[in-house]
Amino acid sequence: MADIDFFFDPVCPWAWVTSRWVVEVAEQRGYDVEWRYICLRIVNEDKAFEQDPTSPYGRVHGAGRMMLRAAAAAKVTHGNEAVGRLYTELGTRLHQQGRSASEIREGNFSLIDEAIAAAGLGADISAAVDDEKWDEVLREETAVALSRTGTDVGTPIITFAPGTMDEASFFGPVINRIPRGEEAVEIWDLVERLARVPGLYELKRTNRVRPDFS
Repeated sequence: MADIDFFFDPVCPWAWVTSRWVVEVAEQRGYDVEWRYICLRIVNEDKAFEQDPTSPYGRVHGAGRMMLRAAAAAKVTHGNEAVGRLYTELGTRLHQQGRSASEIREGNFSLIDEAIAAAGLGADISAAVDDEKWDEVLREETAVALSRTGTDVGTPIITFAPGTMDEASFFGPVINRIPRGEEAVEIWDLVERLARVPGLYELKRTNRVRPDFS
């Protein structure tokens, strides 16, 4: 059983920052991370922008679903570690190289196959990108994620100690930079403690700066 469940959609830049913090902490603490899915296309499927073929949000979220289909297929065929590799390759291209805005919003999805190959995965995983049978898995995973936090959230969702008496989940944290080293662990311990406080629903600030992927 994993120490952490991390629910993500690859196209979310904020989830990418948080995921790299999770990886930083997991490496220092020896945690096992289970990579799971919350599909923004499904979360927002009743909203007008998801139905508008000219909407950049709809196009990006649609691409996210394609990527998550590949991730779901990779987990079944190659295991959880393969999902982590694939997410790293996708996130590097989408966010650190800035190709989400320059390519995905224009309908160019070639980086998906690039990431699949770079993660050491083959044509069977590339074929899953357009295979709607994986959408049932994404819908189930998204339902699990939202059952742990409530529905008025997005990605990422983190669960501490999943499947145990100490299980606790929350949306976020939404941070604009990746904590490293000792600071990463200090923040982790604070956030985990807050997640276990009964009745604590939200801490929030709406003043934001652009995410820093360095």
